[in-house]
Amino acid sequence: MITTQLKRFYDPTFTVTDQYKASLPDLQNGPSSLIEGANVPIQQVGISNFKLPLKYPTPSGELLTLETSVDGYVGLDAGKKGINMSRIMRTFYDFRDEVFYPGKLKDLLEAYQRDLDSRSAFLKLSYSYPMIKKSLRSGLEGYQYYDVSIEGKLDEYGNFRKFMHLDFVYSSACPCSFELAEHAREQRDVAAIPHSQRSVASISVELSDDIFVDELVEISRDALHTETQVMVKREDEQAFAEMNGAYQKFVEDAARLLYDKLSEEDRIYDFLVRCAHLESLHSHDAVSRICKGVPNGMR
Repeated sequence: MITTQLKRFYDPTFTVTDQYKASLPDLQNGPSSLIEGANVPIQQVGISNFKLPLKYPTPSGELLTLETSVDGYVGLDAGKKGINMSRIMRTFYDFRDEVFYPGKLKDLLEAYQRDLDSRSAFLKLSYSYPMIKKSLRSGLEGYQYYDVSIEGKLDEYGNFRKFMHLDFVYSSACPCSFELAEHAREQRDVAAIPHSQRSVASISVELSDDIFVDELVEISRDALHTETQVMVKREDEQAFAEMNGAYQKFVEDAARLLYDKLSEEDRIYDFLVRCAHLESLHSHDAVSRICKGVPNGMR
């Protein structure tokens, strides 16, 4: 038996002809007999966390260019071996110079359905959104960054759904701890400090109409008040202590306060909120979850 020694060599001058390209194997589009496992549909197949700079609108009309992590998926029917993964990126790159907001995702999802011959498609863009935040009393300003994602789903019947997700970071001062600390001071003249901790409200909203990230942040601020600070001098630190005293909250309170404000916004069709108080008293977190309660909605 004669064996051929393979060349360990890369030829930078090699040119791919149409004939050579046609000869390349393509297992992804091969016969269904090549399918491993159950020959059933897969709800989502695609790629996650490919990055590029994208433009986003602001209420002032300014455009922000932000590094964005993209997840793109399509549905795979039974009888199909796979999808062309690179086409997920190539199709997205056709839109890279557009301005992105939740409603815009429908255009991309329709392109995914067309380019990948799929009946359903899903897209999620995740980024860190900067907003100038003014200190409470000193007048200093600094950038607060918010973890945000916008998400779109398009089903086989052409039904489009759009979502926005926001992580809002705030301080939670425990009402029970406050009362116990006051009791120690009044009854025994003992210095005691009530506990408070950094907390996170993870807010997911389904939109009937587009809103700005800034507006969802304002809704969260109006509900919880005690957002963490950026630039702080002594007078700001004192103000923040007073604010925490004025707006003490259990984790259950935080969920209900957000429910109240989110329910007032007509452009928010549905919502799901998870509040987590990263306890300074306990070695575990306190968590509450609440949804709007739309039939067959977010849970």
